Amino acid sequence: MNKIAHLALNDEGFVFDPTTGDSFMVNDTGLFILKKLRDNTPLGAIAQGICDEYETCLDDAERDVTDFFGQLKSLSLHPC
Repeated sequence: MNKIAHLALNDEGFVFDPTTGDSFMVNDTGLFILKKLRDNTPLGAIAQGICDEYETCLDDAERDVTDFFGQLKSLSLHPC
């Protein structure tokens, strides 16, 4: 089950997990990643989207996506 699909997100980066009652904040990049994960976008495509949106190099974007995905796993919010 994709837990990310059930998260409540707002445009300011507030994230609420209705299953656990936990909430947290993410920056613009984290919000971008969460929205793409909700749409089942592959990680490589998310990294490329970050490059396009934030004008950064692909290596940095891939590292950001990998790090954020690791944080999601630590919160038991990984999408797979």
